[in-house]
Amino acid sequence: MPAAASSPIPAVLVKLGPLEPGQVADLRPYFDSIPDPRSRRGRWYSLTAILMVCACAVVSGARSIDELAEWGARASGGLLAALGVRRHALRWRRTPSPATIGRVLIAVDGDALDAAVGAYLTDRHRTVVSTAHRRAIAVDGKTLKGSARLDVTRRHLLSAVSHTTVVTLAQAEVGAKTNETTHFKPLLAPLDLAGTLVTFDALHSVKANITWLVETKKAHYIAVIKTNQPTAHSQLATLPWRDIAVQHTHSEVGHGRRESRSIKTCGIADELGGIAFPHAKLAIRVHRRRRPTGSRESRESVYAVTSLEAHQTSPADLAAAIRGHWGVENSSHHIRDVTFAEDASTVHTGAAPRAMATFRNLAIGVLKTLGAENIAKTTRAIRDEPRRALPILGIINNQDTHGT
Repeated sequence: MPAAASSPIPAVLVKLGPLEPGQVADLRPYFDSIPDPRSRRGRWYSLTAILMVCACAVVSGARSIDELAEWGARASGGLLAALGVRRHALRWRRTPSPATIGRVLIAVDGDALDAAVGAYLTDRHRTVVSTAHRRAIAVDGKTLKGSARLDVTRRHLLSAVSHTTVVTLAQAEVGAKTNETTHFKPLLAPLDLAGTLVTFDALHSVKANITWLVETKKAHYIAVIKTNQPTAHSQLATLPWRDIAVQHTHSEVGHGRRESRSIKTCGIADELGGIAFPHAKLAIRVHRRRRPTGSRESRESVYAVTSLEAHQTSPADLAAAIRGHWGVENSSHHIRDVTFAEDASTVHTGAAPRAMATFRNLAIGVLKTLGAENIAKTTRAIRDEPRRALPILGIINNQDTHGT
């Protein structure tokens, strides 16, 4: 049963950004572009209606296909009608069952679903991105650990995630981590990257990818070089870092440790840039010191290259961009694993593992763009009252008497 209209709105939801008509894009037209994989015969629900039930449920904290269906069972007829559930289904008080939702997610076109959600989140992200700083996007991969079976390897996804407001702008399934380099260009091709700073690790430091990124997409890059690229790592490590003064430092305490980082930059000679990194202008060394509580201090030097010239950026901005790239692990992957139990999910058939990950990206993205600071707390506040999910996805429901 829906909550009474007088039920208090939790403080965590009061802090969310504006949800008035016209200020939040409606998700339904984006889902309308996805081809329906089902036969026309015997359909009780449109594809958009089923996908909207899934989206609302995940925004409410649903972790599994059963929980997606449970959200629909709790929703009122007015809410379901607003999502596109037709009268003949509502007449019998039928909502999409777990079996129906499961079959749709298994068969749905994963590329089309990711494209629709990516386009929606990109449009949402434009309304909150600051023009005071250069936009930064991290290209990073994530393995769905629970998707493996005896004869099937784990699914691996490659994503483009904005640094500041954590929004997944594009996602693709790449099969295995070693396939990431071949999906780098297709992943970023639909995005407008002019003037954007793209960060990635050594796995994507392929000449053709870097050249395409700079010359075709008119973007800049920071490539973090690890020891698994020994030639490039050796080139950067042997630069005269001892003769260069520290240009920026940053310290912080949290998560049971004290950490400090210092950064140095060095101009790259044309011959070095031409060998490994087209359009590279600066080499970067970040020296990190970590001291966990009650343990010894550890030290590590990380190297990177960038296409930005010294007059186009500052050591502090470069340090923030590299830290932002590392931060994707906590700000996106950690939420998917802890709040939405992604690694524990045993969904493994067809497109369903990828589709569930896409809905998690959608939930995190829309809540982050509205200013949510704690995704777990926000989804708990939405969970018990299905009506609260609709305006977050741009649906202003006039058919339910208990509107938000």
